[in-house]
Amino acid sequence: MQKKLPHPVDVHVGGRVRLRRALLKMSQERLASSLGLTFQQIQKYEKGSNRIGASRLWDISKTLNTPISYFYEGLAVSLERSKGLAEDEQHDYITEFYQSSDGLQLVRAFIGIKDPRIRRNIAQFVRSMAEAD
Repeated sequence: MQKKLPHPVDVHVGGRVRLRRALLKMSQERLASSLGLTFQQIQKYEKGSNRIGASRLWDISKTLNTPISYFYEGLAVSLERSKGLAEDEQHDYITEFYQSSDGLQLVRAFIGIKDPRIRRNIAQFVRSMAEAD
């Protein structure tokens, strides 16, 4: 029996839940507790393997202090890409970067650097490392 893949909309919305939660430095356990769920349920939501109902998404949006529309941002591009119609492959990299824990840590640390010269030097260093690889 073939395993059913999650719907792309559920994957996108779940990924946005994960991103927002991570941006707020909130654990899955804390989000789950505030919603009266288990952290395993939050994991399933974030992977897209379980759909998030309308009322649950409403509760999540209130807990994460963001409008419901946030969870659907970029969805059209995401769906087009899954059908092979997207022209901008950069969006894939950006989304994956922000949704990874390493990417999120890098962004937070980089934003914390106030000196523009240091930020430029770091960006140049990362570019040179990528080219050397």
